Amino acid sequence: MDSNPAAAFYAGSGTARAVGTALRLVDRVAPSWGTRSALRLFFTPLPWKFAMRRPMPRPWMTQRWAFEGVTLTSYRRGDLADERPVVLLVHGWAGGGTQMLALGEALAAAGYDPVLLDLPAHGRSGGWRSTLPQFARALFAAAARLGPLHGVVAHSLGALAAARAAARGLPVQRIALVAPSAPPAAFLDWFAGSFGLAQGLAARMRAQIERREAVDLVEFEPAWLGARLQQPVLVLHDEGDRIAPPAAGARLAASLPDARLHTTRGLGHRRILDDAQVAERILEHLQPARPAAGAAR
Repeated sequence: MDSNPAAAFYAGSGTARAVGTALRLVDRVAPSWGTRSALRLFFTPLPWKFAMRRPMPRPWMTQRWAFEGVTLTSYRRGDLADERPVVLLVHGWAGGGTQMLALGEALAAAGYDPVLLDLPAHGRSGGWRSTLPQFARALFAAAARLGPLHGVVAHSLGALAAARAAARGLPVQRIALVAPSAPPAAFLDWFAGSFGLAQGLAARMRAQIERREAVDLVEFEPAWLGARLQQPVLVLHDEGDRIAPPAAGARLAASLPDARLHTTRGLGHRRILDDAQVAERILEHLQPARPAAGAAR
């Protein structure tokens, strides 16, 4: 099902397919339990976070702090001067901070202080389940600890969380969104369809998420973000991305008042994070804007 990225994602896990069969049975017998069970799966990163636990080379150091009853983990170079501009790097669903290592090294070499974050239930951070609104709250917690951010570089679902956080006042000057995911409403429909679940389950799941998180998921839609996100934004997306449809990145870029879209070819959803030319584009974007000729100093 090329039109359903969630189907391709969950097809890679035999456990998820078996759970999907059970979900259909539970939902037929007791829809309320079906909704609850579907949400437990939807909130669980697959593969589990152990798959993303890779050693970090020196001089990267691990830092931890408490957040909403779990421990958040971040990685930061221990050999950099304190006055460098801080850039927070944010992974996507079922990813981890170590995925952002190549970008982090490029940022360090260019004079920045990169911080790689493991979001809740990911990498070496605590918890087994998380949500997109919790992702956004974790970014505020990171900014409170790190101070005002010069930049945020975020991938996939993390990119959507970063856009919403910035629209809600995250203290950050410039933003790069790499392969941003489609909004939650679309992904909920894909999730339900990938398991052959009953029509209307996605709407029930959305209502439960909004009630539990006290967030209207419209706040992750391009139109809502476009009316509120004022920072310069660079959107990077590969035209062959099978996980996050390129059209999602194009719509998001078109909706923002100060955004540029850069497309790549042959990198897919994850290799884009390791590409040297993509890193160059991000570094160019993060440079402070130069005053126009004749502007007051």
